[in-house]
Amino acid sequence: MPKEVFGRNFHFLPQDQLLTFEEIETLSLAFHAMGVRKLRLTGGEPLVRSQIERLIAKLSALPDTDLTMTTNGILLPSMAEKLKAAGLKRVTISLDSLDEAVFQGMNDVGASVQDVLLGIDAAERVGLHPIKINMVVKRGMNDASVLPMARYFKERGHILRFIEYMDVGHTNGWRLDEVVPAVEIVERIGEEMAVEPIEPNYHGEVANRYRYLDGSGEFGVIASVTQPFCQTCTRLRLSADGMLYTCLFAVKGHDLREAVRSGASHEALIETISSIWSPRTDRYSEQRSEETESLQRIEMSYIGG
Repeated sequence: MPKEVFGRNFHFLPQDQLLTFEEIETLSLAFHAMGVRKLRLTGGEPLVRSQIERLIAKLSALPDTDLTMTTNGILLPSMAEKLKAAGLKRVTISLDSLDEAVFQGMNDVGASVQDVLLGIDAAERVGLHPIKINMVVKRGMNDASVLPMARYFKERGHILRFIEYMDVGHTNGWRLDEVVPAVEIVERIGEEMAVEPIEPNYHGEVANRYRYLDGSGEFGVIASVTQPFCQTCTRLRLSADGMLYTCLFAVKGHDLREAVRSGASHEALIETISSIWSPRTDRYSEQRSEETESLQRIEMSYIGG
């Protein structure tokens, strides 16, 4: 969340406008009844939510559900054990470079690379695995870190995922010429380490997967700019204040908080969610143009990854 936008005087949402853990659980039960089997807690930074382990305990009780979290990792050394105990299965940790100066220039929160690495170690120690590392690649900023990151996490057996720099929201100053295409990333790695593509783990997986031919693991690339996957997208996003979004690049959402607080039944919630999901026509990444790029889209810190 850029400091120039979300500074000390920024007024955040009052607590009563946020969904309670019980309300999130109620909506998750409806999603589960509709076939959702993967839940990801994200943000912003989910570990700043007080008593997040209570929510994890509620969601981990859903049968046959893969419950995971995307985090910057900074608070994991003090929280990993209780997150695991509450039922969290695995984590994805954001790290855009191992170079301290580059990392500082991108994270904007004063954390160090070592803080994140300690978080990764903590997650590994308590068994929150497989651990995935997300690296957003921006030309001229951290693209020189692609190979050092690949080498480092290949050696440690963690799955590194390179993400094309995206125009999520409207405040990150995105430009197309700052995008490092996934094909270029794979070529850079392939020039040093032999790799080959492998099949997705499941239908709708957003990462294109590659394995190292020496058997030392895999990495992935998420190419939503140069290789859009709108037609196979199966993701819904629920914001902290109860808005449902059918696309990462959405300009508006659908209010589920009011439905929950008005006492809607389980069946009514399912009907409401279905009426939002079934007719969706989101194709932003396929239709990206000067016209769509000017839209006031929801910020990444609000909608999650």
